[in-house]
Amino acid sequence: VEQQTRNTLPKKERLCGKTSISMLLAKGKFSNVPGMRFIFRKETGNEADRIMVSVPKKLFKRAVKRNLLKRRTREAYRLNREELRARLNEAGAHIQMAFIYSTKECHSYKTIDHAVQRILQQISERV
Repeated sequence: VEQQTRNTLPKKERLCGKTSISMLLAKGKFSNVPGMRFIFRKETGNEADRIMVSVPKKLFKRAVKRNLLKRRTREAYRLNREELRARLNEAGAHIQMAFIYSTKECHSYKTIDHAVQRILQQISERV
C-alpha cells in the first residue's frame, strides 16, 4: 500500500508561544522585500525551522482577507522551504522566522510566492 504524504505545515514547524515570539522580536534581524517584512533568527536547539505569519488588522479589517493572505503566505513557504533547508542542513542550524504582510493591497498567490522566495534567498545568504 502506497503511503500518501500530507501537504501540510505541521505543528512543530509553527512558531508559537509567547516566549519564542518575544525572543524572535527582541533578538531577530529585521529586513523587508516589497510587500512584506520579515524577521529571522538562527537557532540551534530546535529540531525544525519554525515560522509565523502575521497580517495586521490595521491593514485588513476583515478576518476573511487576513486569513486568505496568511494561507497564501504559508503555502508559498511550504512549497519553497526545501531550498532553505538544503543550505542550512550543512551548518546544522535551524531558523525561526516571521513574515509580516505590509501593504494594503491584497496580492495574488504568485506575487506572495515571489516575495517568499526572495525572503528565503536573503535568509540563506545571511546565515
